[in-house]
Amino acid sequence: MLVILDRDGVINEYDGSYICSPTQWHPLPGSLDAIGRLCVAGYRVAIATNQSGVGRGYYDLDTLEAMHDKLRQLLKGHGGVIDFIAFCPHHPDERCQCRKPATGLFDQIREHFGLATLEGAIMVGDSRKDLEAGLAVGCETYLVRTGNGVETEAHLQERPLEGVGVFDNLASLTDHLLANNSL
Repeated sequence: MLVILDRDGVINEYDGSYICSPTQWHPLPGSLDAIGRLCVAGYRVAIATNQSGVGRGYYDLDTLEAMHDKLRQLLKGHGGVIDFIAFCPHHPDERCQCRKPATGLFDQIREHFGLATLEGAIMVGDSRKDLEAGLAVGCETYLVRTGNGVETEAHLQERPLEGVGVFDNLASLTDHLLANNSL
């Protein structure tokens, strides 16, 4: 089973400000342990993340990779592995096909894993863009209330998306998945 995670606001702290260095990148409480538990249970984990800070010139690709290296190193202590990271480095004005809610990042993930479809994969995000992209490719899609999640949940009351589950954080969603899904 494949789990696709948004990064900022799902795995790490996010308050709407750009995270521009590894020293500014801090995991949310319980998120690394949750990823570790998913991996130990046999799930494969990928990340689909918009990183327009690259396109805006706030940080470069080497810095982005250093942030991802920090994540990978911290995960080792929890038994977790990120199998693939798909990121969109483009400025929103570039109108690329990879920036969520477009599905280009999901196409990269699907191709990386050699899958014909992402139907049945799990997508976890904190924004409407994440949810729309996950639903568009047939993922079982979940909103977490961390990062932008509380605000997103309020907006979903006005403009609902069908079939989106809501959990407090990645740890509580992981509890649910491990209790209810068998691989």
